[in-house]
Amino acid sequence: MRDALLVALGAVPGAWLRFRLVNHFQPLVPRRHWGTFGVNVVACFVLGLLSALEARCGPAAPRLALLLTVGFLGSLSTFSSFCVELLQALQSGQEQQAWLLAAASLLAGLAAVGLGLVIGG
Repeated sequence: MRDALLVALGAVPGAWLRFRLVNHFQPLVPRRHWGTFGVNVVACFVLGLLSALEARCGPAAPRLALLLTVGFLGSLSTFSSFCVELLQALQSGQEQQAWLLAAASLLAGLAAVGLGLVIGG
């Protein structure tokens, strides 16, 4: 029960931050999927950073890891929203935009994890 509470405690600020960031940047990037793209890349970077710190300093306390990775980062990033937005772009005839989003998400996510690993290491 305590672990579930820790996940929930991490999830609330992660979801709040995702909501705030996506809505803050929506006027700048009119297509909502680029806001989702941004928060997913940020989450990838932070997970890379935390992974590097764990490799360098030893494993984090298991409960802290639950709070930060499963709770906070799990609710900050959103693979399901990414998939829905990608499918919507495909269904609305925006194939080029959809495939650009898919490729950019994968490449930027990998680059962000890599950058987090380098900075944290």
